[in-house]
Amino acid sequence: MASKNTEANVSVFRSLDWFTIFIYLLLVSAGAVSIYAASYDFDNASIFDFSEFSGKQFLWIALSLFIGCVILLLDYRIYETYAYPIYGVVILVLIATIFLAPDIKGSRSWLVFGPVSLQPAEFGKFATALALAKLFNSYNFSLNAKISNYFRSLIIIFLPICLILLQRETGSALVYFALIFVLYREGMSGLVLFSVLCAVLYFVVAVKFSEPLILGIPVGEFSVFLLIILIFSAMLIFYCRDFIIARNVILGFIISGIIVTILALCGIEINGTIYFCSIIALAVGYTLIGMFHHRIEKFLITVTFAVVSVLFLFSVNYVFGNILEPHQQTRIKVALGIEEDLRGAGYNVNQSKIAIGSGGLTGKGFLNGTQTKLKYVPEQHTDFIFCTIGEEEGFIGATAVLLLFTALILRLIYIAERQRTAFGRVYAYCVVSCLIFHLCINIGMVIGLCPVIGIPLPFFSYGGSALWGFTIFLFILLRIDASRKERRD
Repeated sequence: MASKNTEANVSVFRSLDWFTIFIYLLLVSAGAVSIYAASYDFDNASIFDFSEFSGKQFLWIALSLFIGCVILLLDYRIYETYAYPIYGVVILVLIATIFLAPDIKGSRSWLVFGPVSLQPAEFGKFATALALAKLFNSYNFSLNAKISNYFRSLIIIFLPICLILLQRETGSALVYFALIFVLYREGMSGLVLFSVLCAVLYFVVAVKFSEPLILGIPVGEFSVFLLIILIFSAMLIFYCRDFIIARNVILGFIISGIIVTILALCGIEINGTIYFCSIIALAVGYTLIGMFHHRIEKFLITVTFAVVSVLFLFSVNYVFGNILEPHQQTRIKVALGIEEDLRGAGYNVNQSKIAIGSGGLTGKGFLNGTQTKLKYVPEQHTDFIFCTIGEEEGFIGATAVLLLFTALILRLIYIAERQRTAFGRVYAYCVVSCLIFHLCINIGMVIGLCPVIGIPLPFFSYGGSALWGFTIFLFILLRIDASRKERRD
C-alpha cells in the first residue's frame, strides 16, 4: 500500500507543470526582494532579518511552499469531493469574522491570533472557485439549460461578496466579481458582458460630468440618456436585424430634439429627465408593438436592456451619494480627475506616479530610490509595491515584472484548456480571472487609472494571507492538472 502511494506521488511530481512553478518562484522571490527595497533604511542589517518586513515575507514564502507541497501530495479527488464542505466552512468563517474581527481602519476583516493576523477573504477565493467548479461538473449541468442554473452560479459567487461587504472590505469583495467572467467562458451570453461594460461606462460618464446642466439635468446624465438611445438603436439594427423600427426610433428622437430646441429658443423650459424618459418609453412601446412580426426573444432582450439602463442611471446618483462612504467617493473623484486632493485621497497616487516617473528607463538602482527611502509613498511595501519596482528598476524592470505575470496568465489559460473535465477547466479559469483582476486593478491604482481600493499585487505585496491564499489557489490547480490523464470527460 505504501509503495502504491509512493509511486502515485512520484507520478504526480513528474506530471507537474514545472514551468508554472518556476514562474511562481521567480515572482515570490522578486516580491520579497522588492519588499526589502521598499522597507529598507540604513539601519537594516539583512534581507533575512525576521524583525523586518522582508524577513517575515521569506518566512511566509517558506510556509507557502510547505502548504503547496502538502496540496500536491493530497489525492486530487479530495478537492472535488469536499468542494462544498470547504466552501461552507469558509462561509461560516466569513460570518464569524463580521462579529469577532477587531475594527482596523474601519474594517472588520482580519482575525487576530496572537502575533498573527489572517484575512479570511483571501482564502474564500479558492473555496468559491472549488464550489463553482463542482457545480459546473455536476451531472448534465449546463449553464444555459435553465435559468435556475444562472441563479445557482451567482449565489455561490455573491454570498461571499455580501459577507465581505458586511466586513466593510470593499476591495476584497470586488475581486469575487472577476469569477463572473468564468460564466462567460462556460456559455453565458456575450450580452451580459456587454451590459456590464455599458454599466461601467454609464457610471463613469454620469459621475465625471455631474456639474454643468443641460435641460435642467447634469451633462453626465444627459450624455448617458443619449448613449442609451444610441445603443438601443444599434441593438435594433445589429442584434434584432430590424432596420425599419431602428430608423423610426432614430427619426422620432431627431424630430423631438428639433421641437425641444425650438421650444428652448422660445423660452419654454423642458425638463431633461422627463423628456428623455418619454422618448425612451415611446421607443420601447413602439418596439413592443412592432416586434410581433419577428423573433420575440431578441426584441424583449433589447427592450429590457433599455429599461434597465434607465433604472441603473437613476440609481447611480443615489448609490454614489448615499451608499458609498465619503472617502470612497473622494477616491473615485480623484481617479476620474474630478478632484485632485494631493494632500488627502490623491496623495498616495500622486507620490506613486512621481516615484515611477523618476525611475526613467533603467531606474535609480537597487536600494537607491529616494521616494522609497524617504517614505513618501504610504503602504509602499503592500498595495503600492509596484512603485518601488518602477523607481529602482525603471521601465525595463517594471516591464519585466509585467511580462512574468503575462507568461503566468498565458500558461494558466493553456492549462485550463487542456483539462478533461469541467471541474478542472472552471477552476483554472477562476484562478486566471482573479489573477488578472488583481493585477489590473493594483497596477491601475498605482498609476492613477483606478480608485485606491486596497487590492494587493499577487506574490509581491507584503502579507501572509494574500500569499497563502494565492499559493493555495494556484497549487490546487497544479494538483488537478497533474492528474488530468487519470480523469475522464
